[in-house]
Amino acid sequence: MLSSHGPGHYKPLSAPVGPEPVAMVPVVQLYARHVPGLVFPAGTDLLQILWCPLVHEDGRYAAGPRLHWRDSALTAAGATAAEPPRPHTAEEDHLPRPRTVSPTPAVEYPNWDLPEELGDLLDERLEDMKEERGYDYCDVATTQQSKAGGYPGRTQPPQWPDCAGRGTRMEHLLSVTATEPGGGRRLPLDDRDSRQDADATPSWRAEAEPGALGTFGHGMALGDLGGMYFLVCRTCPDTLYTHRYDC
Repeated sequence: MLSSHGPGHYKPLSAPVGPEPVAMVPVVQLYARHVPGLVFPAGTDLLQILWCPLVHEDGRYAAGPRLHWRDSALTAAGATAAEPPRPHTAEEDHLPRPRTVSPTPAVEYPNWDLPEELGDLLDERLEDMKEERGYDYCDVATTQQSKAGGYPGRTQPPQWPDCAGRGTRMEHLLSVTATEPGGGRRLPLDDRDSRQDADATPSWRAEAEPGALGTFGHGMALGDLGGMYFLVCRTCPDTLYTHRYDC
């Protein structure tokens, strides 16, 4: 899939970027069988996200993404064995390194989206927990890494867009975080066990072992601490989507 060169690209790394289009890069591919809690539109069982790996002047200053719901059988029938085209110019921080996905269910609670009055009620209990156990609310109640479902792992105040057609608030579908792993991130239990020696720092505490950061994750940096959040309208027949970015 290609993204045509246009004035929306911000400060291209080499001039000119074109005139040929800039190849989109695959970022996320999820099958319905691997994420049973994620609702797919009728007739689809494959979710793909690609983006143009340049910075775009669309008010968000991030990569330009496209989201596709597909039928995996039809997609496989038309697939080729060739490597996907590599963009001739790109922001290197927007190029993911190849990785497999190991979906792990997790129960989480809102952070920025936590009602203020509830946060006030919990403040004292959370302070006690931090003092007694060494963990704060984000450590035990939120998941800030890339995820499907749940709440956006925002670093800035919430922006919940309304559907242009229905006027209802859109819901969070999927997040691709800025860095992974890092503070507050969770990893599958098998990763926690297999990536450590008896006396080594656990990999799930990679924030305490900087050298471990290079052994897993997508290898991208989408700003300082934020990420890309994809939101959908479930009431629209074509499952209208949009995205938000913060850093």
